[in-house]
Amino acid sequence: MSLPLPTIEKIDLSPERIEELHGEIKELAAKRGAVILAHNYQRPEVQGVADYVGDSLGLSRQAAETEAAVIVFCGVHFMAETAAILSPQKKVLLPDLRAGCSLAASITAEDVRKWKAKFPDHIAVGYVNTTAEVKAELDYCCTSGNVIDVIDAIPEDKGILFLPDFFLGAHVRRMRPDRNVQVWMGECHVHKEINTRTVNARRAEYPEAEVLVHPECGCAGQLIYGVGMGDVDPNGVHILSTEGMVRAATNGSDDDTFIVATEVGILTRMQQVAPNKTFIPADPEALCAFMKTSTLDAIRDSLVKDQHIITVPPDVAERATAALDRMVSIG
Repeated sequence: MSLPLPTIEKIDLSPERIEELHGEIKELAAKRGAVILAHNYQRPEVQGVADYVGDSLGLSRQAAETEAAVIVFCGVHFMAETAAILSPQKKVLLPDLRAGCSLAASITAEDVRKWKAKFPDHIAVGYVNTTAEVKAELDYCCTSGNVIDVIDAIPEDKGILFLPDFFLGAHVRRMRPDRNVQVWMGECHVHKEINTRTVNARRAEYPEAEVLVHPECGCAGQLIYGVGMGDVDPNGVHILSTEGMVRAATNGSDDDTFIVATEVGILTRMQQVAPNKTFIPADPEALCAFMKTSTLDAIRDSLVKDQHIITVPPDVAERATAALDRMVSIG
């Protein structure tokens, strides 16, 4: 199943208008007892109004632990579903219903059931970028930040079905070559386009830069292969989750220039936490159209109108909770 990409709306807000909208949203959130969560790939002005900015794992933990009555989730649909499962007594709002995910759409619950029937003794591990119905069929969920920790938590004699991201699954195979890992052939429409050609072009421009590569990227597998063949210089290449990238920028090293191979929204946060360092997008066109649907106007309206409330059927939520609880607790 494929999702039509929404058009990325170009919004030109003055600093004064951003400040005004931030004030309105903060006031509304205070009145509603709401917390605003924003993913690393959100628009800069959306990250600026959020109470918490982070990756899927960090935001899932915030959703599970928050005492707020309302969660405004500035991310995509599966993230809001996850928050609704982890915080069943909270009201979860998604500012724009167009915020889907091409990777999550690459597999259905029926696909998982058929796959498990072919490998009945395997443990099903799913990237958090999946629908609630798919999570209900899993033994474990994971994110790019804790995927290896999740794999290591599974007995070594057990085979693993990893879904839906092929590139992250390939990364698991590289990191744990002795494990029996079957990988689903799903992909993210943004990350598959970031390739060795774009990365190498950036390295030629900035030869002293460290290279930070998200394991979902199409280039991750190509880079590892190129290193093995001697075609890519391994020095300064790091395969990291989005939070790993943020940590790399703030770890106190002498490195001051980084080429970042993932969705460009993360550069906003990296520049905020390390303002004296330089961050270069491996591909300036690496934009997630789904992530960019959330706008300040949409966030304000979600608080005013209760749009859009995300719920998960109780039976699906109950079955998905175990896999999500394991994800939140590991790593």
